[in-house]
Amino acid sequence: MADISASTVMQLRQRTGLGMMECKKALTEADGDIAKAEELLRIKSGAKASKAADRVAAEGVIGVSVAGDGKSAVMVEVNCETDFVSRNDDFKAFANEVAQLANRDRPADAAALAALKLASGETVEARRVALVQKIGENITLRRFARLEAKGRIASYVHGSRIGVLVDVTGGDAAFGKDVAMHIAATKPMAVSREQVPADVVAKERSIAEARAAESGKPANIVEKMVEGAVAKFLAEVTLLAQVFVKSDKETVANIAKAQGATINGFVLYVVGEGIEKRKDDFAAEVAAMSRT
Repeated sequence: MADISASTVMQLRQRTGLGMMECKKALTEADGDIAKAEELLRIKSGAKASKAADRVAAEGVIGVSVAGDGKSAVMVEVNCETDFVSRNDDFKAFANEVAQLANRDRPADAAALAALKLASGETVEARRVALVQKIGENITLRRFARLEAKGRIASYVHGSRIGVLVDVTGGDAAFGKDVAMHIAATKPMAVSREQVPADVVAKERSIAEARAAESGKPANIVEKMVEGAVAKFLAEVTLLAQVFVKSDKETVANIAKAQGATINGFVLYVVGEGIEKRKDDFAAEVAAMSRT
């Protein structure tokens, strides 16, 4: 059996990013051959990555890249399992590098993005798998969005978990940033009421009708109650109708008009939105173990 030195273990650890014990075990199995040990770790860690893929990844970060001319931008959501890993520097750097790559090469979909090569020469997918191996959590490149500007794109990322791209024509740079921050805070559904999906409006209307019907008021009053409820809903979920966060009196539409600006569109990502998080029942797990 070859004598495995600490320096050899450290060298393998630096190559793979895996734990000292894993590296030492692989070197022992490979009889001290560092190249063979690295291959063994890749094989074994690949299996580890596959197992990790079954676990829910609802934490993560938003990565954003805006072109220098402000005419295009990409936002990506990269997920992991825990908030702790979402603060990992390598994990955050991966999200930002993927966003930059997507903005430069314009992939058609997530599969095409995963196949693109990073500056290191490895593909996005290869880097993702390497991170799973190094960190030990499921990591997914969940989604990305591209925004092509009619005007100029402003962006804002709040605490790495909420990301906004907004396309604004006119106004100054500060206004675009303020609008992006407003969107992050209020999370509107659309720019204007005309852009709210018809099925969403229909659902709200049916709820309002059911509530108004219980009031026992005359039909003409019920009709006004329904229209008022729908109008209130649309004001709450559409950007232009919302009260601007930096003013308690003016709507976003009024502020934009004063700036001579038009808000053309936006993209809003919230990390983990729509992902059902697993709720572990520790007591049930202990009870199950006691029965085996």
